[in-house]
Amino acid sequence: MLELIVKRLLLAIPTLLLVSIMVFALQKLLPGDPVLAMAGEERDPAVIAQLRAEYHLDDPIPAQYFAWMGNALTGDLGMSLRTKEPVTALIASKLPVTLELSLLAMIIALVIGISMGIIAAVRKDSWVDHTTNFVALSGISVPHFWLGILLILLFSVHLQWLPASGFVPVSEDVAQNLKTLLLPALVLGTGLAATLMRHTRASMIAVLKADYIRTARAKGLLAKKVVLKHALRNALMPIVTLTTLLFGELLGGAVLTEQVFTLPGFGKMIVDAVFNRDYAVVQGVVLVVAMGFLLLNLLADVLYLIINPKMRG
Repeated sequence: MLELIVKRLLLAIPTLLLVSIMVFALQKLLPGDPVLAMAGEERDPAVIAQLRAEYHLDDPIPAQYFAWMGNALTGDLGMSLRTKEPVTALIASKLPVTLELSLLAMIIALVIGISMGIIAAVRKDSWVDHTTNFVALSGISVPHFWLGILLILLFSVHLQWLPASGFVPVSEDVAQNLKTLLLPALVLGTGLAATLMRHTRASMIAVLKADYIRTARAKGLLAKKVVLKHALRNALMPIVTLTTLLFGELLGGAVLTEQVFTLPGFGKMIVDAVFNRDYAVVQGVVLVVAMGFLLLNLLADVLYLIINPKMRG
């Protein structure tokens, strides 16, 4: 297992290098000049020249890239052109919010999606199967922002059980923190649960047709043991990959949900940085997201070995 981890980490180096080159080059192709917006309405040529020199924007593009990459290797992702704050500090302040939201949404998705997928596969072609498929299709089809507004109207406006917006850090109040994240986590989790349910169902149906499952049933094993111990273990292999990919998407794809519930998360920061042409923030965020995806893929490989020891050979 250690050898696998080392190989994956070594392969991650050229991947991150390619990602950094692509995002840096694409940033330079964006229209507009961030320095003009920073300089204010007067746009004094002296101020513009000073800002360009301060952020090394007059240097050749290769020199700008190598300077940024060299600083990134030491943990310095530069300064935000808009807020004048270190990009590392901005990411450190926003990422925990999205991480907590993503983790809670993924727990909801796994509990609902896998359990519904197992039930649908065991009761294939029954009314239970058709009902769960209808629910899954509805979960995939309903837009997150629309579902979020409906949940706010129901649980916040009418029932007044949960807050409609805002965020309370877990360090201040654990109960209030969960209350502020429950609705957005439900919005994200239901959509993911629908995807997980359909994949779990398909994987379970394929495994339940295998010879060793028929053998286990012929031996008189309990149906519950056959499904949960023998079938589910092998059916989880594709689900592990899907789960890691979905979790990675949540890190940068929860923008609309964060907007609806006014969460100061990672996704909103990415969108704001793109619209404001804040090069340093966009480059730093994309690099961190790419690292997150690589680590999640590594986690998936490790989980493969844990779930199926035969792969260790």
